[in-house]
Amino acid sequence: MPGGNEKGERIAVTKEKGFRHEEEAVLLLNKGKQGIVHLIFGRTGVIILLLAVQIVLLVLAFVRLQELYFGSAVLLSVVVALVEIGRKGNPSVKLSWVLLTMAVPVFAIPFYILVNADVGHRLAHFRLREIDRETAKYAPPRPELREELAQQDGGAAQLAAYLERKAGFPLYKNSDAKYFPLGENMFEEVLEQLEKARNFIFMEYFIIEEGYMWGRILSVLERKVKEGVEVRVLYDGTCAVTKVPYQYPQELQKLGIQCKMYAPLRPLVSTHYNNRDHRKILVVDGRVAFTGGINLADEYINRRVLHGHWKDTAVMISGEAVRGFTLMFLQMWNVDTRRVENYERYLNASFPVDAPGYILPYGDRPFDEELVGETVYMDILNRAQRYVHITTPYLIVDNELLTALTYAAKRGVEVVLIVPAIPDKTYVYALNQTYYRELIEAGVEVREYTPGFVHAKMFVSDDTTAVVGSINLDYRSLYLHFECAALLYGCAAVADVERDIQETRAKSRVITLEDCKRRKLIWRFLGWILRPLAPLM
Repeated sequence: MPGGNEKGERIAVTKEKGFRHEEEAVLLLNKGKQGIVHLIFGRTGVIILLLAVQIVLLVLAFVRLQELYFGSAVLLSVVVALVEIGRKGNPSVKLSWVLLTMAVPVFAIPFYILVNADVGHRLAHFRLREIDRETAKYAPPRPELREELAQQDGGAAQLAAYLERKAGFPLYKNSDAKYFPLGENMFEEVLEQLEKARNFIFMEYFIIEEGYMWGRILSVLERKVKEGVEVRVLYDGTCAVTKVPYQYPQELQKLGIQCKMYAPLRPLVSTHYNNRDHRKILVVDGRVAFTGGINLADEYINRRVLHGHWKDTAVMISGEAVRGFTLMFLQMWNVDTRRVENYERYLNASFPVDAPGYILPYGDRPFDEELVGETVYMDILNRAQRYVHITTPYLIVDNELLTALTYAAKRGVEVVLIVPAIPDKTYVYALNQTYYRELIEAGVEVREYTPGFVHAKMFVSDDTTAVVGSINLDYRSLYLHFECAALLYGCAAVADVERDIQETRAKSRVITLEDCKRRKLIWRFLGWILRPLAPLM
């Protein structure tokens, strides 16, 4: 990519193999304002410093309390244990808290109190419930579709009923899905669809980072704004730590793009910062929607190599099911505001598509009691008759999901689990490996993708059902983050997902029990230390 890094520069991009567009890329940042320098000397660095000071003061206050009242830490540790044993929740999370507060009470108990005080949670939770009531009429129950699906698959219809009744996500027909086996494939289609935008573009992503991918997209967005298209961009506040500066929304607003950060870092200690917006949603005119594992940064299209070949996937939804993703975006956009949203304008558009099958867009939230993402995965495992094939970057599961994986294999279902051979986080790799032996002994085929890093989050089962979305097999995705996915049943894209998983499987090496026995002692020790604490990481 030629050119410099002056603020506001347009960088010419020549036509390349695999791309049908000849367009410029837009960079808004000075190179000197990015990276570690920005982190240390920018507003984000100040906020992190103030947060660290608050944490230190919190711990020092507890240390002082312990000095004044001998044995207070031990007593409080016992109280925590009794509270956790008696309360509703996942046993793995309970055990982690008990172990941590017993081992290092001076540090753990202040954080336990902070977490359970739900500082920052309640307002967001109440606001989301309010938004749910405002938007309920745009996602009405579809009993006729569930009955129709029940004639083909009673179990699938029951899953649809659960997602409708407990999570507010109805089933759709007259919709289609196009599958993308790599980020590069999705990127080209994204550019095509953005060019077709006439009314609005909604984008919600965990990561946005300046570079070739985002620069190409931004050049289109800038031009579309000038054509009268409404553009909204929502990204997670953690991007302000290392990806883009704190004031980046203001930079986009100068181009006419409405932009927000979800849960931006502020100088206030709160567990709210632990609940990230991990979703990947792009909606164009209510006509098409994209979701999957792909963020807007160059490694996701293999433009930059970080951990070998980056294997990621996505789907483009067209037809009536797009409404589900439009609604999810609007709900998230309005969490931090009391503005009156004109939902009618965006949700009444209908672009039915004549295609077989059913599509159910759904999301998961950290503030309710429904573990929607995990429930869908477990339902697929428990109903499978022939096979369940899975890709995930992170394998840090609770006992319930581990039981579902092993039970499916024990009753004769072919369960294949593909994880990265080159990890993005060393400690996660160590944790992943702690589950291998139990899974393999139960009959699960565990494979590591040798070319690099698998970031795709997919389930496919029995040639009928597939899930493509943002939901990892780890505690953060299943318990703490805002997530989304598309559940496909009977769609042509299900076969495309399975075909791609088989191709990925062929590039991945089988992990055996002998491999588990030959693991280096340091990896075993690290995994042994981390696994009991995994639910809190």
